Amino acid sequence: MEFKAFKMDGLGNDFVIIDQRAKTINLSKENIIKICSRDFIGCDQLIYIHKNKDNKDRLAFYNSDGSISGACGNGTRCVAKLLSKEYKKEKIDLETSSGILHSSILDENLVETNIGKPSMKWNEIPLIKIMNTKDLQISIKDIKGNNFVGGIAINVGNPHIIFFVENNENFKIENIGPEIEQHQYFPEKCNVTIATIKNKNLINVKAWERGAGLTKACGTAACATAYAGFVTKKTSDNVDIKFTTGILSIRIDQNNSIFMKGPVSNIKEIKVNL
Repeated sequence: MEFKAFKMDGLGNDFVIIDQRAKTINLSKENIIKICSRDFIGCDQLIYIHKNKDNKDRLAFYNSDGSISGACGNGTRCVAKLLSKEYKKEKIDLETSSGILHSSILDENLVETNIGKPSMKWNEIPLIKIMNTKDLQISIKDIKGNNFVGGIAINVGNPHIIFFVENNENFKIENIGPEIEQHQYFPEKCNVTIATIKNKNLINVKAWERGAGLTKACGTAACATAYAGFVTKKTSDNVDIKFTTGILSIRIDQNNSIFMKGPVSNIKEIKVNL
């Protein structure tokens, strides 16, 4: 089976995008895992573009382990750029399982997406029981074996936990991430972020994505971290989230909607041969 696809990334958070609108390409879970494998094409997530019953564009996201992802901020921004070229429009609306996401093409490679309103209700994250979502009292260890206890839970289309620590360079996300991702409190697993607040407008982060593992950047993690800082009054409603590969700028409006702005790559057309 051979078909055309697109390869794009946002701050190194990379995607294979498959257009299912004109022709359906049936891929098994094993096919998706193979495409995402770094030994084959390689990507953090695979994205389908579908048409819904109202003839609007709808996105479906798959993690590199073949599981379904509820939301993908950087992926949405990439598809918005791709479709803006097709439609010759600077405003792109995309349906996702989290609702309609509105994106604006601000410059050739700069896209802002409104990912909607977050939730901190225990049953909407979801958690297994009623808990204080601003402090889950989960323990993680730094490289010296010191304990840090905390964790803020937020859903921004998928479940996240954020740990605000004094210096996140002292924590190995590649060790902590897979353990916390499958913590008993999260029946649907979770994305894990270890963050350090530098000032009211800047947060350094390391992110581990549910179903994808260690990624160079994660859009929903940036949104969740920004909101966690805002709701706990640690940061302002405009904050830069710094990954090792660059910055995503997050703003929170008066309605608590979260807007994510950042760069996307050029569009690369590829052939997939399975």
